Amino acid sequence: MKLDVKYRGRIATTEDVAFIKELIEKNPNDSRYSLSKKLCKAWNWVQLNGALRDMVCRGFLLKLDRAGYIKLPPRRIVPDNPLVNRKNPEKVEIDQSPIHKKLSEIQPLCIQQVRRTSLEKLYNSLIFQYHYLGYSHPVGEHLKYLVFADGRVIACLAFCSSPRHIGCRDKFIGWSAEVRKKNLHLIVYNTRYLILPWVHVPYLASHILGRIVRIIPLDWIRIYNHPIYFIDTFIDTERYKGTCYRASNWIYLGKTTGRGKDDQTHRQNRSIKAVWGYPLSRNFREALQHE
Repeated sequence: MKLDVKYRGRIATTEDVAFIKELIEKNPNDSRYSLSKKLCKAWNWVQLNGALRDMVCRGFLLKLDRAGYIKLPPRRIVPDNPLVNRKNPEKVEIDQSPIHKKLSEIQPLCIQQVRRTSLEKLYNSLIFQYHYLGYSHPVGEHLKYLVFADGRVIACLAFCSSPRHIGCRDKFIGWSAEVRKKNLHLIVYNTRYLILPWVHVPYLASHILGRIVRIIPLDWIRIYNHPIYFIDTFIDTERYKGTCYRASNWIYLGKTTGRGKDDQTHRQNRSIKAVWGYPLSRNFREALQHE
């Protein structure tokens, strides 16, 4: 029987609670961390790249504990939560001399994935300093890119797990709510795009977008062990027109409602964004609608 506890798309059942209680009873000396690891393995609760979904599992256990369905062992330590107490990225200084050139004069460009590399701090710093939204830690699966010309960084991009519901995007894809829940990991969200302010190269922004859509599907399979078929992004209509996305063959899908993903008021509480998307294969609808 289903219970009134839902976490990250999983609805708890009485069978789940019984299994967890038995797991706790059989391992009385285990910490919450150890219990969540064992539960992930027992339920095969893993990402597509094989990594345990440990953080999601611990959140699920904590919610059941707070609802009174289970009793977790006392916390042994209270670790610093970097997602809550995250420090601003450390400032990294780079050459800011102006670049006024034609696109052909700075070729070839080097686009490098930098997550979990020594260059990730540079990416974080540049986004924090120069992107109008600042730096925020991406959610779920994510990759970060730096673009180099003649050894100098000229642009930054990031992609992460896509928002679970965007009305105009979901209508464009044509999937049902149930299929969307199963296949949402097959699309990604372009969460940041920055051309550094001292770089003035006509057509650079659209050229990079044209390059990155051929690179990111290969990186995603290599790192996360599953394909992606579609990219979406938001453009703040009060700041930008989305010209570079249009020029690189992205498709305008519509506008957001301005209410946010957890809104309960049905009233606009943030700026309305234009939604753009880019299919990564000709059969993207077939792949995303597959049950």
